[in-house]
Amino acid sequence: MNVLIIYAHPEPKSLNGSILNILKDQLNLAKYNIKISDLYAQNWKSEVSREDFSELDADSRLKVPHASGISTANGSLSADVILEQEKLLWADTVIFLFPLWWYSMPAILKGWFDRVYSYGFAYGVGEHNDNKWGERFGEGKLQGKKAMLIVTAGGWQEHYSSVGINGSIDDLLFPINHNMLFYPGFDVLPPLVFYQADRTAKTEFEMIKQAIIERVNTLEVTQAINYRKQNFGDYTIPQMQLKPHLVNGKQGFSIHTKE
Repeated sequence: MNVLIIYAHPEPKSLNGSILNILKDQLNLAKYNIKISDLYAQNWKSEVSREDFSELDADSRLKVPHASGISTANGSLSADVILEQEKLLWADTVIFLFPLWWYSMPAILKGWFDRVYSYGFAYGVGEHNDNKWGERFGEGKLQGKKAMLIVTAGGWQEHYSSVGINGSIDDLLFPINHNMLFYPGFDVLPPLVFYQADRTAKTEFEMIKQAIIERVNTLEVTQAINYRKQNFGDYTIPQMQLKPHLVNGKQGFSIHTKE
């Protein structure tokens, strides 16, 4: 199996850096093929700009989806973006490793999504009609591949519970898991989240290590989050609303997951 790690932390001596080393060791032991995109080490350009689209006329208004679609179709996206897309197509499983900063991913990783998820690659794929609204949310170019988050957080686990002050960790990660990974077709595995990252003692670190070892050893059999697919009868088209009988009194993000 081919495994791609997208890593976003500026400090190799951080908990994230240690987790990366554990991941590499365990994936190697499991005889998986590994590629790593270390975004800070690569000095990844995070902002979308005119420089990304070489065929855009200097006097033309930059309409990002339009320019992105033309460059994707013509193979003229910038070299760093093309390389990351090639890695995604190579991978069977993609692991995103990052710290939770201000309830989301670091800006450099968000910029990776902004640039690598080009029109015609991750979105704007497939036909749109009365029965199908593009290939997304369960379909798409990355369908059949797995993705998983490994996230560190500074707060206590209780802070991220359903009644915690920060909100449920599942709700905080939903925009990533569902809207950024499931959208282009990934089967999304349950995330691994480690708390109080800056206060990790030896005992806690051993627990983190064992959790990673267990996930690597069960990577091929771990069940994906059972998100509802868009084009298979659960949603109205083109309104993209869950059909009333499926809501069944539930609220929030959980309505988009089958029990």
